[in-house]
Amino acid sequence: MAMVAAGGEPVEPQSLKKLSLKSLKRSQDLFAPSHSLLFSPDAERFSTSALMERLPSRWPKPEWHAPWKNYRVISGHLGWVRSIAFDPGNEWFCTGSADRTIKIWDLASGTLKLTLTGHIEQVRGLAVSQRHTYLFSAGDDKQVKCWDLEQNKVIRSYHGHLSGVYCLALHPTIDVLLTGGRDSVCRVWDIRTKAHVSALTGHDNTVCSVFARPTDPQVITGSHDTTIKLWDLVAGKTMCTLTHHKKSVRAMALHPKEKSFASASADNIKKFSLPKGEFLHNMLSQQKTILNAMAVNEDGVLATAGDNGSMWFWDWKSGHNFQQEETIVQPGSLESEACIYALSYDNSGSRLVTCEADKTIKMWKEDLTATPETHPVNFKPPKDIRRY
Repeated sequence: MAMVAAGGEPVEPQSLKKLSLKSLKRSQDLFAPSHSLLFSPDAERFSTSALMERLPSRWPKPEWHAPWKNYRVISGHLGWVRSIAFDPGNEWFCTGSADRTIKIWDLASGTLKLTLTGHIEQVRGLAVSQRHTYLFSAGDDKQVKCWDLEQNKVIRSYHGHLSGVYCLALHPTIDVLLTGGRDSVCRVWDIRTKAHVSALTGHDNTVCSVFARPTDPQVITGSHDTTIKLWDLVAGKTMCTLTHHKKSVRAMALHPKEKSFASASADNIKKFSLPKGEFLHNMLSQQKTILNAMAVNEDGVLATAGDNGSMWFWDWKSGHNFQQEETIVQPGSLESEACIYALSYDNSGSRLVTCEADKTIKMWKEDLTATPETHPVNFKPPKDIRRY
C-alpha cells in the first residue's frame, strides 16, 4: 500500500481510517501496483465506480395488497364521531360521538340497532368485552361507564379521573380496564368491583393511546409528552420509556400475530419490537399531518388516518405506502370537516370502518377486481436506513 519517496522512505497515504468508503477505494486504486494503468491511454476504461461493490438492498420487498375502496357511508350521529369498537362475534359495532350518544350498528347492513344515552360530554373511548356482555365507554365528562348489553343500561361507573378520559382498553386475559386521560395518568380498574387498582403515573402530559397484551409489558401507553411507556402492571412501574418520537403519540397499533407494534405521530410512523421495545424502523413515507388513529390486520395492512382526511395504507413488513386515499365530506359539510378521528378493522380484518368529523361513519373493503398487474407495487428501497 505504501508509496516509496525519492529518499527511499515509505510514505503512507493520508490516514486511511479517516477516509470515507469512496475515497478509500480511490486511494487503493491510486496506490495499488496497477496505478500506472490509470495514466495509460486506456484510462477511460478504469474508473473507481467499476471497482465499487454494488450490494443488493437488504430491505424486505413489500407484499402486494389489493387497494381499499369506500363502499358505504352511514349517517346518524349529530356530532363528530370520535370512537369505535367491534363486537367479538363480528355482528355489530358501536360508535361514540360528540353528540354524547353511543350508537350500535349492524355490521352487515349498516342499519342502526340501538342508541345509548348517559354521557354528558363527547364519548372518546369504547371497548367491548370478550368474556362478558359488557360495553365500556369513556368521555370528556371524566366518566368511565360499564354498560350491560342485556339490559342496555349503565351498571357501573368508575370514578377517579381528574379530567377528560381520552382512551380506554381492556386487558385480554384478566378482568381489568385501563383508561388514560388529560390528567397524565393511566388508571387501572377492576371491572367487577369498580375498585381503582392502581394509577400508572410517569407521563408529563395527556395519555392519548393505550393497549394491553397478555404478557409483560402488559400495558403500553402513548402520550402528548412524545413518549411511549411500557409498564409492569403488577409492580405499577415503568419498564421502559421510548423517546423516539418528536411529536405527540396519538395512536398505536399492536400487530395481531407478530410481537411488534407501531406508533403514529405527526413526525413519523415507527415500528417497535416487543417485549423490549427495540426500535425497528420508520415507515418509508411521511403523511405530514396529525395522525389520530391507526389499525393493522392479520394480512399486514396498516391503515393510518389523519386530521386532514387522508387515509394511507401501508405494508407492515417493509413499511411501504401502497395507497393514499382522501375522505370525501358528506354534502352540506365544510371542507375542513374532512378529518378522521378513529378507525378499526372488524374481527375478520376484511372490513375497515372510519369515524369522521363530518358526522359520518364510512366503511371500506378491498377492491376484489384489482390484480398485481392493474395495481403494480411501485417500490424503491431506501438508500439510508435511519436507526432512530
